[in-house]
Amino acid sequence: MTSISRSTRSTRSTRSTRSTRSARTTRTRRIAPVVATVAAAFVLAACGGDGGGHEGSHGAASASATDPAGPAGNEAGEQAHNAQDVAFAQGMIPHHRQALEMARLAADRSATPEVADLAARIEKAQDPEITTMTGWLRTWGEEVPESTGSRSGMDHSAHSGMPGMMDGQDMAELEKASGRAFDTKFLTMMVEHHEGAVEMAGTEKAKGRYAPAKALADDIVTAQQAEITEMNGLLGKD
Repeated sequence: MTSISRSTRSTRSTRSTRSTRSARTTRTRRIAPVVATVAAAFVLAACGGDGGGHEGSHGAASASATDPAGPAGNEAGEQAHNAQDVAFAQGMIPHHRQALEMARLAADRSATPEVADLAARIEKAQDPEITTMTGWLRTWGEEVPESTGSRSGMDHSAHSGMPGMMDGQDMAELEKASGRAFDTKFLTMMVEHHEGAVEMAGTEKAKGRYAPAKALADDIVTAQQAEITEMNGLLGKD
């Protein structure tokens, strides 16, 4: 009986040990997938958060850099100007004013319809450009050149050093001329005047920043180069 009792106890102990091990193994197997799932979810959440944050930051930066409707886009692209833009407007306004004064003399002095027509076209083109450039200067808070002095209200001596500008003596001689003498003097002076305007406009195109001013400069170059060719033809220089 003693031997059987011991055997029975040993068997029970063995079964209990196996049962405990089996239960532990089962619980371990059940817990492991849960832990793995939680860990994976944590990793994915962390990665997703990092990726989303990077993408969001990059997307915002890209939108800021490419969106011209933003405050920086408006300031840099549409309203920004530099000292060259100011100098261009302040110089071209009196330059245009002198061209208008010369053109208006042609109405009752020219002997040829071609010269009278050219003078009318010059006035029609340049008068609105003076208004445009005056508006820019006022918007920028810059000084607008005043009209003082001669018949047209312009002091020619104040701008005689500007490319293509005539001095007071040149303008007085043109005003006294008439007929074909006027036409020859007018065309000769206006060619030089246009060449000066083209030079000034070229500087604006190269160094200016304000887009509308650069566009106007381009228009001036195109139109006045064509008129130079026309005037040289009328002078017999083509």
